[in-house]
Amino acid sequence: MYTQEFATDPHRAYSEMRDQFGPLVPVDLAPGVPATLVISHKIAVRILNDPDHFPADPRYWQETVPQDSPVLPMMKWFPAARYNVGDVHTRYRQASADSIDGVDLNALPYTVERIATPLINDFCENGTADLMSQYAFPLALEIINHICGCPDDIGRRIAAGMAARFDTVRAEEGMGMLKSALMELIQLKRDRPGNDATSRLAEHTTELDDVEVFAQLMSFYGAGFEAQRNLITNALLLMITEPQYGPGDTFGGNLSTDDAIDNVLFNDPPMANFCTTYPRQPIPVADTWLPAHQPVVISLSACNNDPEIRSDHSTPGGSFVGNRSHLAWSVGPHACPAQSLARTAVRSAIDVVLNAIPDLRPDTRQELLWRPGPFHRALAGLPVVFEPAPPLPVM
Repeated sequence: MYTQEFATDPHRAYSEMRDQFGPLVPVDLAPGVPATLVISHKIAVRILNDPDHFPADPRYWQETVPQDSPVLPMMKWFPAARYNVGDVHTRYRQASADSIDGVDLNALPYTVERIATPLINDFCENGTADLMSQYAFPLALEIINHICGCPDDIGRRIAAGMAARFDTVRAEEGMGMLKSALMELIQLKRDRPGNDATSRLAEHTTELDDVEVFAQLMSFYGAGFEAQRNLITNALLLMITEPQYGPGDTFGGNLSTDDAIDNVLFNDPPMANFCTTYPRQPIPVADTWLPAHQPVVISLSACNNDPEIRSDHSTPGGSFVGNRSHLAWSVGPHACPAQSLARTAVRSAIDVVLNAIPDLRPDTRQELLWRPGPFHRALAGLPVVFEPAPPLPVM
């Protein structure tokens, strides 16, 4: 799952896995790091709703793998909600949810447009652009920096460290960069709090210490930057290549940006394989004994495409108009608490660029490349061409 071959065509890999192994698949997340990949929707929902038997605490496991393993920075335990159960989980979850709930969703589209406008103006007259490096990457970063009250220079270091963790390339170096930058942000907000998510975490009634605030912020940036930039580009790729999102579609009317987002969350969710659990003891699932304390990874992408839940006309890449029963946000006690925020930001990011440059189309002179790594579904770039457009008025 860490190879370029897997990154290029994961759906073919999932299909072959299903034919050979059934719902539970033995995989390697990195050299020498075995895991069980769940590709059954039904089993995934059962596991995600049963933290007593399938806790997300990796502390026993992480002592058994090489300390230089490239996936360890992504998988090892931190004092954050996603790694804990019971009262500890509740404490971290409440602090995170309250911090996120303080974001003004009504003002967020304006914020996104204000950030997006100068980015679009930098390339709109050129007729070509890379919508990842020139748009989605800086836009998603500045949005989460705005939400967390993070200065640009610290935010750039956070982004570089986060990308290295997800790519499992220079992961330990990236983790060091990430921790240093986030600790600097936390100290800044301890000294000068403001109306932002970091300050709300630092001042929360649960009295999180610096390491605990750092752990929650890692989750914020993982979802708010890394996942959001991939959701933006994956949805944009769908909208500029599929005819139902343009004139003359067979549905009798153009499909919306929300339809595209839902389609991507079903077929190519930005967090493709995640929500790792570690059974407390050996446990039988689907005629297979899962070993204790070994990673069980939910393939959100493969589970969404499980033939048992797909209708006859719904194949990988098919349309799911108005259907939000996917697992892309996870389910159960660890379900994403920022779904509304993420959807609002991504929808606004897509609408702004498509309204400014409605004739975006893929640059067929350049090959689309997907970033390797077992956890995400992420384009390395999204090259496009279009008729040059006038700059937007700066807000």
